[in-house]
Amino acid sequence: MRRPHGTSHGFLVQQKWLVLLLAIPLLALFLLVRPLGPLKPHRASDLDRSHEHIRPPAPPRLAYLISGTRGDGRRVKRLLHALYHPWNFYVLHLDLASPPEERADLVAYASLVATFLELGNVRVVKDANPVSEKGPTVVVSTLHAVAVMLREFKDWSWFINLSAADYPLMPQDDILHVFSYLPRDFNFIRHTSDIGWREYERARPIIIDPGFYKPNKTAVFWAKEKRSIPSAFKIFTGSSWVILSRPFLDFCISGWDNLPRTLLMYYTNFLSSSEGYFHTVMCNSKDFQNTTINDDLRFMVWDNPPRLYPMNLTSQHFGLMVESGSPFAHSFAEDDPVLERIDRELLHRSIGGFTPGGWCLGDPQLSRDPCSAHGRPDTIRPTLNSRRLWALLVKLLHPDNFRPRQCI
Repeated sequence: MRRPHGTSHGFLVQQKWLVLLLAIPLLALFLLVRPLGPLKPHRASDLDRSHEHIRPPAPPRLAYLISGTRGDGRRVKRLLHALYHPWNFYVLHLDLASPPEERADLVAYASLVATFLELGNVRVVKDANPVSEKGPTVVVSTLHAVAVMLREFKDWSWFINLSAADYPLMPQDDILHVFSYLPRDFNFIRHTSDIGWREYERARPIIIDPGFYKPNKTAVFWAKEKRSIPSAFKIFTGSSWVILSRPFLDFCISGWDNLPRTLLMYYTNFLSSSEGYFHTVMCNSKDFQNTTINDDLRFMVWDNPPRLYPMNLTSQHFGLMVESGSPFAHSFAEDDPVLERIDRELLHRSIGGFTPGGWCLGDPQLSRDPCSAHGRPDTIRPTLNSRRLWALLVKLLHPDNFRPRQCI
């Protein structure tokens, strides 16, 4: 299915240069932050000049969708504060199962926080979408949020979907710094065409999502008939958690051929379509099938044998989370103590405050929230945590892992 990449020699050279491109900033960051040895002291002026010569590329803008359901309003607020950065964009959505007063409270919250009002980069979906678990309404709701982002916000590079049960493992400055060195058409999406048991559990059955015509959140139901595997395109499946490029999502919303719309119709009757729609569109498109990185950049822990959902993460997983290099983790129980540890040790975030970054000008000794005073939104100051994300990307872009794992 994939388009060839030319000669094997050219392919290997291309991959080596790409890995080298990522390794150089990692080395530069290490040299800048490593302790200075006593035998070779450096004057402050020397360090200032070294910073002047290192000019990282402009940071990308990230567009986040934070989704929740009944009872998730408080978690959505906490996640937004942990994720917030003035350089990014945010769309919040509580589905139709949440009571009107909870959705109204979220709208009021977004309109009352002074930073959100001043910078204008937070939106709330006021007309809530019905979302049925395992149904195609999940994809429809996601496409709605993408359409809002394409209309409301300019110049963002990647879309990232998170639920109220997710949490970041590093500051936004680290993510923006690392992503500034990546080609802007990369798509992080865990996928495979080896659907295995899913053929008989998901691809052949025909399901109906009541969310299309009922206001109440109800489970999908199955039709008696089965259907054959399509021959016009190849089915792919994978993780519903994605980091997708703006060009690809622009194609999905207003595509120049009919593939996204055809597949949307097909996945209307597909169980857990959020685990297959974007994957199948991307890998059946010659324009995008070679832009995939086969990973979702989320840390998860599964039971053995795996169950339908990953385990809730706790303090016993903290070390594994840090070592993974992943920028996000899924999933957490509400107010689990490990979230406070992440805030304290990884994000350096105070209770109720924003995650500090280069944009924050306040003195943490004088104010509980140093981001109460802010400067340029594109000021990025990565921490040592970014080295772990660099290491993960270097591994994912290694010649053995990158092209050979695309749309297979």
